Amino acid sequence: MKKPDRLSHARHKFEGKVVLVTGASSGIGRQVSLDFSGQGVQSIILVARSRSKLEDLERTIRKRFNIETVVYPCDVSKKSEVEQMGREILDKCGHVDILVNNAGFGLYGKVQNQSIEQIESVTFTNYLGVVYCTKALLDSMIARKSGHIVNLASVAASFGVAGLSSYCASKYAVLGFSESLSQELHGTGVELTVVSPMGVKTNFFNNSSFGGRILYNNRFMLRTKTVSNAVLAAASSHRLEIIVPFYMRVGVWLKHTVPFIVIPIIGFLFRRELARSRKANMFPDNYQ
Repeated sequence: MKKPDRLSHARHKFEGKVVLVTGASSGIGRQVSLDFSGQGVQSIILVARSRSKLEDLERTIRKRFNIETVVYPCDVSKKSEVEQMGREILDKCGHVDILVNNAGFGLYGKVQNQSIEQIESVTFTNYLGVVYCTKALLDSMIARKSGHIVNLASVAASFGVAGLSSYCASKYAVLGFSESLSQELHGTGVELTVVSPMGVKTNFFNNSSFGGRILYNNRFMLRTKTVSNAVLAAASSHRLEIIVPFYMRVGVWLKHTVPFIVIPIIGFLFRRELARSRKANMFPDNYQ
């Protein structure tokens, strides 16, 4: 007996769907946009700050796939821009079936040495950007009794990491917001799933605050394709959270079960990394 074609099944799930991806210009968002485009969607809406990068991605998609593409430059950290985007996208496309809240970045350094504006910039993009985009499209999804929101969090949503306080806090917030909202959406026909990956091979560590240093062993970092596969799985899943890779669930479970053992170990490892960073002059003590 012939086994079912998983790719054909996936195409059937997303055939005719309208998908919006934030942070689509690079990294996970770019890969997610390409992968959804190959699954028979009707339209892919590409959202990020850089028009040139989005247009480059649009050209790539149009060469490979026969689908409608919409380029919409938008800074998701700015509420007014997102509200305008929501109105214009709904006017143009009628609805959005799948919203992938992916846009985000991190800054490395001690809270003591960071400015309030730096901390706010991470919070506004990583957390409030998710809230703004969700609010912009949620009413239309509930009215249609259909839709799926996929929020990109991180394993850092379950672990406080020295040097990444604002990033971890923003991802904690995304996870908490998502869990609460998923309860509110029960019975509405709209679903929500969080994807929480560990370190990914993207330009995340290119920010100058990292000083060219990668905090994870490169051998254990995930490919964007791996995370994208999880996002596509999430977009048709009833689960609240998908952790990538799956074995990291054990680490999260241990942290919540025996925090008095796990938290000191995690703390020691990342405090040591932070100390090494200062010794290497990655950032001075008065880093702004």
